[in-house]
Amino acid sequence: MSSDHLPETGRTAADLRFELARLRNADLPVRGGQVTAYVYDTGRDAVHDLAAGAYLEMLEVNCLDPTAFPSVVTLERQVVAAVADRLGGGTGIFTSGGTESIMLAVKAARDARPVGERPQIVLPVTAHPAFHKAAHYLGMEVATVPVDAGFRAVPSAVRAAITPRTVLVVASAPSYPHGVLDPVEDIAAIAASAGVLCHVDACVGGWVLPWLRDAGRDVPPFDLSVPGVTSLSCDLHKYGYAPKGASVVLFADESLRRHAYFASAGWPGYTVINATVQSSKGAGPLAAAWATLNAVGAEGYRDLAVRAMTAAERLIAGVADIPGLRVLGEPAVPLVAVASDDPALGVFVLADEARARGWFFQPQLSYQGIPANLHFTLTGVSDVEALLAALADAAKAARAAGPPDVPPGLTEAVAALDLDDLDDAGFAGLLDAVGDVGSGLAVVNTVLDALPLATREKLLVRYLSALYAG
Repeated sequence: MSSDHLPETGRTAADLRFELARLRNADLPVRGGQVTAYVYDTGRDAVHDLAAGAYLEMLEVNCLDPTAFPSVVTLERQVVAAVADRLGGGTGIFTSGGTESIMLAVKAARDARPVGERPQIVLPVTAHPAFHKAAHYLGMEVATVPVDAGFRAVPSAVRAAITPRTVLVVASAPSYPHGVLDPVEDIAAIAASAGVLCHVDACVGGWVLPWLRDAGRDVPPFDLSVPGVTSLSCDLHKYGYAPKGASVVLFADESLRRHAYFASAGWPGYTVINATVQSSKGAGPLAAAWATLNAVGAEGYRDLAVRAMTAAERLIAGVADIPGLRVLGEPAVPLVAVASDDPALGVFVLADEARARGWFFQPQLSYQGIPANLHFTLTGVSDVEALLAALADAAKAARAAGPPDVPPGLTEAVAALDLDDLDDAGFAGLLDAVGDVGSGLAVVNTVLDALPLATREKLLVRYLSALYAG
């Protein structure tokens, strides 16, 4: 009996490759720098090809049992050591990405500092949602603290938020939305004085800040060399330019790293000991990260970091020449957030106009007084002059188009919906109706931006569910 979703007879390799290529036609491009989020491109085809080959070489190697595949241990030791050498020492674990690195750091803090009741994490409002996700999964509580006018965490607020239940304090180096560094030294000192662990989220900045410092730029201390910092996360699939997913979580000492591990002897099967959240996982990403690090080398990373930061600085200067736009904060890494002070120039409409011109500028919704904005991740291949030209042209078109045409009462109607009463098909129909209001996502983002946070989150969950329902 045949199935609509699985062929009775296997399809040919040529047919399947053609189908994959056809499906990829609708994706954003992963090379060239016109997508200013999600992807990191060295511009060096030989490095990409080498990483792909290394990935395939280790594709079927299972990291579940390093005694069966000792190559996994050797590769991980080398990758972790390379990262630790640049980020203040310590010991660590190779993970699938920043979220998993953060999850392990949070678990280690919880297990290393038992408090007898619901443990608490203290973090700035600009900290990555992965901390909220970790707290949700691990039965913990989050206490958020405000940021100053430059979007940096306020140390006095961190101190005030610490309670006897606090097991971990978080600082970002940098925070993703605006690319600014929290005062890591101050926050780590506060945590240490309270007897609390301190994690630095350097997922996006960990593999660009050291190279900028090497190149002579002023980079404040932020890593495990800072007294009081007990763990740090660094993604290699960001400014390490390795394929997804590759990250490292470092710990100041081995005992804390062991608290990130999980072991179970409570069954009659094989021995279960996991260093990460995943059990079985292919060694492809590890091998690809190892190959990329060694192929690019320190000199290459210094060059890529300087070129990316130079592009970011040129973008910052160029934005000042575009009427109505301004940069938020003072980025310390090649991440730039651009907002609009002109009611006639909406950033969500600007994003749609840029998309129509072949560029992807990442929209960020407003939050606690921080205005809606567009996020730009610059890399070593960013053509910033072309980007500025597209930004200026899209801004001109957005101003001419005016605010998105949101039908009267739509936001209120969406806010009043009983989402639990809608199945995925019904919600998909609602999305289609909203999408018909105009092209692009400006209307959707404008509605989301006006909704309470809890409603935003429920809508996003329903959207994801409807998207995969088919």
